[in-house]
Amino acid sequence: MMNRRQFCKKMFLVAGGVALPLAALELFDPKRLQAEKGGKGDTRWVFLIDTHKCVGCGFCVKACKIENEVPYDAKVSRTWVERYVVTKGGETLIDSPNAARDGFTSSRSDQNHNGLIDIKNEDIAKAFFVPKLCNQCDNPPCVQVCPVGATYQTADGVVLVDRSWCIGCGYCVMGCPYGVRFFHPVHHVAEKCNFCYHRITKGMSTACVDACPFGARRIGNLRDPKDPVTKIITTERVGVLKEEYGTKPQVFYLGLSMEVK
Repeated sequence: MMNRRQFCKKMFLVAGGVALPLAALELFDPKRLQAEKGGKGDTRWVFLIDTHKCVGCGFCVKACKIENEVPYDAKVSRTWVERYVVTKGGETLIDSPNAARDGFTSSRSDQNHNGLIDIKNEDIAKAFFVPKLCNQCDNPPCVQVCPVGATYQTADGVVLVDRSWCIGCGYCVMGCPYGVRFFHPVHHVAEKCNFCYHRITKGMSTACVDACPFGARRIGNLRDPKDPVTKIITTERVGVLKEEYGTKPQVFYLGLSMEVK
């Protein structure tokens, strides 16, 4: 029988006319991770991003494209960096020109059909950069919706795509709440970040981690309590994107601001 506390946890909170699960308003609890990861093998790959260290240089995006053979000039990328500019009036402008492949060379914010928008320095409350990539969810919707098993999850948690099986139906692209999926412009199959699985399984780091000159990106093994990344995730205040969807993302952020979508 459900007690009052359990009932309240399952109830939906209505705010501004929109129903939100309470999980959407809770702070991420890193201590919960160790309990969830027990007894599943020796490795669970996770990613850590420190938004305080990212300067939007785009070196990570370049390295990813080269390493994973995504055409340099293609308007798609396995990873990208978003620039957030929050004005004193409460407006939030987000842009990522060419996935920030060449960094942010203009102070004007690219708002697509609205064009380039100039923002005066005195009108800016804060500005920062947020790298994004596949969240390698513990409960990946892309795996669930793939009708042919081309998208699958490895024992160490990484979600991969078998190009020889993919039929290009696009269900995984539509099913991903993080917008990380796209069609490869050459192979015409579903594509996404795979944590450079061909590298990390050989003891190497990902291409983007190696390319970052400021240490904003790190990869680690959550099941190793001595791993430096694990120590940060389980002892410091970290956040994840869209926790309310129940996907259990495994990309963790330090300094995640409330404006990040």
